[in-house]
Amino acid sequence: MEKKLKNRDMASALQACEGLWRDKGTPEEIDELFQKEYQNFHRKVVVLDDDPTGIQTVHDIDVYTDWEMESLRNAFSSPQNMFFVLTNSRSFSAVKTEDVHREIAEHIARAAKQTARDFLLISRGDSTLRGHFPLETRVLRDTLQREIGMDYAGEIFCPFFREGGRYTINGVHYVKEGTELVPAAQTEFAKDKTFGYAHSDLAGYIREKCAALAKNGGENSRKTSYETNEIPNVVGITLEELRSFRFEELEEKLYTLKGFYYIAVDAVEEADIKALAIVLMRLMKRGKEYLFRSAAAVPRVFGNIPDRPLLTRGELVRDKTDYGGMVVVGSYVKKTTKQLECLKASGLPLEWIEFRASAWQVSGGLEDEAARAAQRAEKAMRMGRTAVVYTSREAVAPQGMTPEQILGLSARIASAVTDVVIRLGRSPRFLIAKGGITSSDIGTRGLRVKRAQAEGQVQPGIPVWKLGPESRFPGMSYIIFPGNAGEEDTLRRIVEMLV
Repeated sequence: MEKKLKNRDMASALQACEGLWRDKGTPEEIDELFQKEYQNFHRKVVVLDDDPTGIQTVHDIDVYTDWEMESLRNAFSSPQNMFFVLTNSRSFSAVKTEDVHREIAEHIARAAKQTARDFLLISRGDSTLRGHFPLETRVLRDTLQREIGMDYAGEIFCPFFREGGRYTINGVHYVKEGTELVPAAQTEFAKDKTFGYAHSDLAGYIREKCAALAKNGGENSRKTSYETNEIPNVVGITLEELRSFRFEELEEKLYTLKGFYYIAVDAVEEADIKALAIVLMRLMKRGKEYLFRSAAAVPRVFGNIPDRPLLTRGELVRDKTDYGGMVVVGSYVKKTTKQLECLKASGLPLEWIEFRASAWQVSGGLEDEAARAAQRAEKAMRMGRTAVVYTSREAVAPQGMTPEQILGLSARIASAVTDVVIRLGRSPRFLIAKGGITSSDIGTRGLRVKRAQAEGQVQPGIPVWKLGPESRFPGMSYIIFPGNAGEEDTLRRIVEMLV
């Protein structure tokens, strides 16, 4: 079992990684080489996002909430070099995920043909390794092979996400918790009843998940059409290789691989992803094609998105209204609970409204709970106060529920919480949604967003949508707060700034 890296261990581990640049080059030199290589990279970067939080590192990029042909044609025809499609597949069953990704891949293939654009496809997943992997990328790969003859040499697997404290060192993926770097399999995320796992080393994780899919769903009893005895080929790319400046050697290492490979990537800073991109762009020129399963760092690099300052209150709040703001919290992870407790202790003028998730056990209970919460929220917001609607913190899934049933129940509760937003008669001064399923449901169903713009971040890793003209509240800034992101006081600091 990999050990946790505490305090000095964590600092020394990251310092040791920093030392790998010594006498070889610098991150600044990597950036110069990357920018030079990128001048000849003319592909449209298509990012499929399994919840709305994948825009954590980008800005001024369009986000589509459907994959209809008209939307994809518009996206491929846009002058922007990248766009996101929100699939929300982390809330889907495996069967629905398979069907949706097959349809998305078919529409991408058709839109690319019609607009005569080459593309690079990124499946953006969770930096704590939850989600429908490898099902999603397997469906994409098979469908694009069938539709346009896309022959992928490998899949880049890179869950690094610095803003969230997720690092991969010597093949092991770590999650920063306070002053510790914790191997991912030792975190609460690995115990997820739907997407749990036992390996922190990426090679072991990939083999574990591929084996589960090979058993037609394995321990999660997910019935999809993907049954295979194929043992995945996995190769790693180390920090030493990325920082050696011997890009030709790494290029040849990947070029000479025979058959399809999962390529697990070490990374602790953006320069590592840029070094990887230099090699991959050269390989693409030589005819190699790669699919990506990554966290939010990879899209930022391949979209060549520059830095921008964190968004300010003036950019986010509708000050011309005397109506209050709203915070909706659906995520159940411990980090979210601690952030809620920190916000409660702040003494800010907030109206606390608990949404009793256990109401699902009574016929019509969730609907009644949504009506009650909405009435209280509306009353508080009319008085100019900020309403905080949060799901009760106790576990609501009874013993014996399958992972698919738990996922379905979570979606039902998220839908009921969204009904609170749907019942609002006016645009809130600001709106924050906490949790992936919750924020997706509120964005697509509660706010009726078809196309939004990634405005930037209010805190590192906390993205914001600027709502489009077709939405319920055009022009409103919608803050999407991932359940697993931020420090204990991040939610408090954001609300403090906005109220």
